[in-house]
Amino acid sequence: MPPTRIVIFAKAPVPGAAKTRLIPALGQEGAARLAAQMLTETTAAAVAADLGEPELCATPAPGSPEWAPVRPAGVRMTDQGPGDLGERLARATDRVLAAGERVLLIGSDCPELDATRLRAAAAALDRHDAVIHPAHDGGYALLGLTRFDPLLFSDIPWSTPSVAAETIARIRALGWSLHVGDTLRDIDEPKDLAELPERWRASPAPVREPAAGSCPRR
Repeated sequence: MPPTRIVIFAKAPVPGAAKTRLIPALGQEGAARLAAQMLTETTAAAVAADLGEPELCATPAPGSPEWAPVRPAGVRMTDQGPGDLGERLARATDRVLAAGERVLLIGSDCPELDATRLRAAAAALDRHDAVIHPAHDGGYALLGLTRFDPLLFSDIPWSTPSVAAETIARIRALGWSLHVGDTLRDIDEPKDLAELPERWRASPAPVREPAAGSCPRR
C-alpha cells in the first residue's frame, strides 16, 4: 500500500488570532496558549501514529517569526498559501496524492484524534477511497483520501453545521467508497472546554505577541 501522510492544518498561536471563539472564556493570551498546547499534543499524536513524517501545513508561512517560539519537532512544515480554506485544503491534498501518498487531513483541536485513531483511519484507506470522522459541530475532524477531486473542497459552506454532511454527499456522488468513523468533538467554543483532557490544559509553550499595529487575523 502507498504510504499515508498526516497533514495538520494550523495557524500560529498568536494572541488575538488563534482560537478566537475561545477568547471570551480564556482571554487572548489564554486562547493562544491553549492553541499552542493543542498543536503540541496533535503533532505528538501524529508522530506516535508512526505512519511516516507528518506535515504541518502552516499559516503564516513556516519562516514567519510567529512560528519561532512554537516550531514543532518531528514534522515537516509547509505553507498553506493563499485562498479560502477549501482552496488550501485542495492544494495540499493534490500535492500529497500526486507524490504517490495517501492523505489524512486534520486540524489541531480534536483531543480524540489520538495515534490509535489515526492509524485506524490510515488502515481504512486500505479498503476505501475515503474516510471521514465527522465532528459534533457538523464539521469534520479528519478527512482521509486516496483520490483527488476539487469537488470535495469547492463551494463548501465552511464553519457551518453542514460541512461534513455536504462532504459525505459529494464523496458518494463521485461513486467513491467511504468509511464514516466515529463522530468526534473539536474544541472550538467555550462550552467545549469541559471536554478538554487535563494534559491539553497546561501550556508550557510560549506564544508570540502580534506585531505593533497589526490586526488580528480571522
